Amino acid sequence: MSLVSEEFPEEVPPRAEEITIPADVTPERVPTHIVDYSEAEQSDEQLHQEISQANVICIVYAVNNKHSIDKVTSRWIPLINERTDKDSRLPLILVGNKSDLVEYSSMETILPIMNQYTEIETCVECSAKNLKNISELFYYAQKAVLHPTGPLYCPEEKEMKPACIKALTRIFKISDQDNDGTLNDAELNFFQRICFNTPLAPQALEDVKNVVRKHISDGVADSGLTLKGFLFLHTLFIQRGRHETTWTVLRRFGYDDDLDLTPEYLFPLLKIPPDCTTELNHHAYLFLQSTFDKHDLDRDCALSPDELKDLFKVFPYIPWGPDVNNTVCTNERGWITYQGFLSQWTLTTYLDVQRCLEYLGYLGYSILTEQESQASAITVTRDKKIDLQKKQTQRNVFRCNVIGVKNCGKSGVLQALLGRNLSRQKKIRDDHKSYYAINTVYVYGQEKYLLLHDISESEFLTEAEIICDVVCLVYDVSNPKSFEYCARIFKQHFMDSRIPCLIIAAKSDLHEVKQEYSISPADFCRKHKMPPPQAFTCNTADAPSKDIFVKLTTMAMYPEDQYRDRLSRDMGHTDRIENLRKIWVFLKTAFHARLRCMCTCNRCTFCICQNFLNSDLLQSVKNKIFTAVLNRLRAGVAEWGAMLLADDEGSITHQVHAVHSVEDSIFMESSHGPLFLEARHVTQADLKSSTFWLRASFGATVFAVLGFAMYKALLKQR
Repeated sequence: MSLVSEEFPEEVPPRAEEITIPADVTPERVPTHIVDYSEAEQSDEQLHQEISQANVICIVYAVNNKHSIDKVTSRWIPLINERTDKDSRLPLILVGNKSDLVEYSSMETILPIMNQYTEIETCVECSAKNLKNISELFYYAQKAVLHPTGPLYCPEEKEMKPACIKALTRIFKISDQDNDGTLNDAELNFFQRICFNTPLAPQALEDVKNVVRKHISDGVADSGLTLKGFLFLHTLFIQRGRHETTWTVLRRFGYDDDLDLTPEYLFPLLKIPPDCTTELNHHAYLFLQSTFDKHDLDRDCALSPDELKDLFKVFPYIPWGPDVNNTVCTNERGWITYQGFLSQWTLTTYLDVQRCLEYLGYLGYSILTEQESQASAITVTRDKKIDLQKKQTQRNVFRCNVIGVKNCGKSGVLQALLGRNLSRQKKIRDDHKSYYAINTVYVYGQEKYLLLHDISESEFLTEAEIICDVVCLVYDVSNPKSFEYCARIFKQHFMDSRIPCLIIAAKSDLHEVKQEYSISPADFCRKHKMPPPQAFTCNTADAPSKDIFVKLTTMAMYPEDQYRDRLSRDMGHTDRIENLRKIWVFLKTAFHARLRCMCTCNRCTFCICQNFLNSDLLQSVKNKIFTAVLNRLRAGVAEWGAMLLADDEGSITHQVHAVHSVEDSIFMESSHGPLFLEARHVTQADLKSSTFWLRASFGATVFAVLGFAMYKALLKQR
């Protein structure tokens, strides 16, 4: 009542009404609901109900009443502890009221009680009559809830608890960005800014170091704060009652009241629509690059087991198993390289983005990059249907499911992507085998990630095993029953889908046998309009060829038929002349389809002349001739006149013949492909000269006059 009215009431009731203090008038900016209890008016059952709803309890005693002090330990604390779990005890505040009636302090009596019960946060002596420490009392009550001592500090041992030490050690290692074991001035200033939104002045930094030097010998090294010095500072804050400083740091790094990382911190909200994938963006790769450089102490572009262990000290567990070494690229000693490190993170992001968000949270991504959450590191690609419609993709990671019977060479294909030949593959232990492999592949100068997934042999594939960007069907050339499974799986799941498929003839170094199937693999591919089987072996002296991986990635990037045809031509397995002939037939057919007959015969001279004169081809030729003539006239009218006067009737006839030859080369389909191409190339070379266009223009004029005269004569005859 003194807190609310700011004066001592003349008549004090046994129990005050419940009140709520609004957030804007409290130091911690949180609303506080105060509930009074009167033993004279309320039962123990009502007290138990209130205790179950409380966040903090203030036990009030009279400093001038010994019985009141004894009752704190004989009744109130045992009663409260009976109703709460041992691991989640409510914080208690001891309040010594009526301090205006005595000239001594009760703290000597209270200190043993505080040492006996660790749930007691603090003790405050006050006077409701004189308003002494009344507002402070409720400030400490709020503070006991928002910044409790219990999870941080053990009063009996006068040191921080193991959970607090573990959390602060992780915070230190994240803040030590150069991984030299100390926090230099720049790192301390960055830490101060992200936690308290203000940097420390140079003198303040030096004062902090001097305090540490004064108390412990190895708290400062090379002008930087060591882990021991960092932990000592927080112990000092807690002992001096500045719990909020340590709690501010802990909560900034994602910890809750139980010193566990919160789900909101580890798993921020990220919406992923159907048919979309997840990838790391440029900022995430830069962060991972700096993380790799931070722990690659010997600068050999690979992480040794000790360096990898040091990296994972900020994790509550080791996230990568021994199979990772057979999933990504490693050096000769089996250590994960820089490229392999990025590839593993790319794989985790693609397959399990929530796990990736968790891992980035352990590394402190959102704190070091000053982003709202780890979700800012993820790019959600657009729907694959849009990529197919636009015939282009924005994705950088493509998934390829590798399908085939057991022992057909699928594992060899996966390991070949990592540059490992058969001799290196034989050293892989069975319990370290991986069903995934990922590495970078360059397609038309672009760096892309190809993710291979080994699908176990089964009669039918599940829905999850079908989803991919490209399919790799592997059969063993030395096993006559190997191809039948590939053909059956293709017909069951991929024949009518838009997923491109490529057949791999594995173990091509062995003797090839006839496959026990109705048609050969080559005929099967031809029948279903697929690229022919690709011979592959990993039994090589050096790293196996990566050609098939480039082809697989290309097919994943351009899944439409036109791109498959282009890829087939690039492979050299399609007759280029035959393709050009087919294209020419198509263009010629399309051209004639636009020439509509003006009578019913479709073959008379009238129709031929009219259609030719109205054709787009002639209009285009006429426009080019007109442009060439104008350009030539600008060069010299006199030269043109002399050239025209010098031409005789024989040259005119020759030009008409030349024009006829050109038309024949355009409209006549030659049965000799190479001769046709050669003629086209020669003609195009000639068309570049202005002299040719001059002659062609004159010849075309004569041709048009003669044609029109012939048309008039035939029309009159009809």
